[in-house]
Amino acid sequence: MKRKRFSVEQIVAVLKQADVGVPVAELIRQVGITEQTLYRVRTVYLGRTATSMQEALFRQEGKVYEPQMLLQPEDVASVIVHALMLPSTAEVTDVSIRLMLKT
Repeated sequence: MKRKRFSVEQIVAVLKQADVGVPVAELIRQVGITEQTLYRVRTVYLGRTATSMQEALFRQEGKVYEPQMLLQPEDVASVIVHALMLPSTAEVTDVSIRLMLKT
């Protein structure tokens, strides 16, 4: 049986639905995936990511906000999507992502 491939947009849409409370059983039935597939990545550990919340935190800390010195949301999404696309024989339980630039 050929594996289904989902686009990044489809994966993000499914994760958003799960995040807003769509029951898992209903979601996996609609999409045609297993519960195991939905929960491929259990934990993501991020460094500071360039978001509006981080900008507010930098202001609160009295620091200059330089988004180019933080993880980019697109990079984080790319790592997660790649982990989700691994074959079913692989289980990713933790993902740690840190910015490569050191200050």
